[in-house]
Amino acid sequence: MTKSLFNVAGRVVIVTGGGRGIGRVYCEAFAQAGMRVVLADIHGEEAERAAAAIRASGGAALAVRTDISKPDDAKAMAEAAAREFGGIDALVNNASLMSSLPRRPWSEIPLEEWDRVMAVDLRGLLLCCRAVYPYLKSRGKGKIVNISSGRVLEGTPNRLHYTTAKAGVIGFTRALARELGSDKINVNVVLPGLTLSDTQLASSQPGYLSGDYDRQRALQRAQYPEDLVGTVLYLLSDASDFVTGQSFNVDGGKVMH
Repeated sequence: MTKSLFNVAGRVVIVTGGGRGIGRVYCEAFAQAGMRVVLADIHGEEAERAAAAIRASGGAALAVRTDISKPDDAKAMAEAAAREFGGIDALVNNASLMSSLPRRPWSEIPLEEWDRVMAVDLRGLLLCCRAVYPYLKSRGKGKIVNISSGRVLEGTPNRLHYTTAKAGVIGFTRALARELGSDKINVNVVLPGLTLSDTQLASSQPGYLSGDYDRQRALQRAQYPEDLVGTVLYLLSDASDFVTGQSFNVDGGKVMH
């Protein structure tokens, strides 16, 4: 009984931003757990390479080029997943606009950049949930896991638009959990700490990822994408069937929340 609570084999999960960074690590881990994975990413070629690697390792994976800020793309993403795998069981809203954003004071953020972050990080969240919802409802249950950021808890400066949007993800999660509870759809949110993904490493200046940050954690080491997998898998499994509207801070104990 206990083992079956954590068994996600055969379930269909869509991961937005699944072609690179933390999203790719999620997809690889989910496939290893036996899930059928849809990698939805605006970087279509990277998503296809990641999906091909999963298939070569014996997993089931489909890549779908998706701009989550566009309604038609979100709808096509859900349709492709259902067509390929016969339905949808879960959605991980991982995609966001972050690594390409310059770090600068709030007063210097161009309005066009602010609007683009909100379009991807918040409107994209709404569009993907709306697109997937009918398929989850038809299953009689489902799981939605949204990805926020530990920046919200720390008030980290210099990307105010990103931090603001990720705070919105928490409110979105709580309200949507209320609305979808009667459909037996769980909605939760994970807040990663500073994580050494390939995209984070590529966008950070030397010294930004110093050991000083790691020493502020209760668990005094760097955080890697693999450190997030267990929490997300738990939220996708039956073990979390009575957990909804909750925020899971995963940062090695830097912020106690």
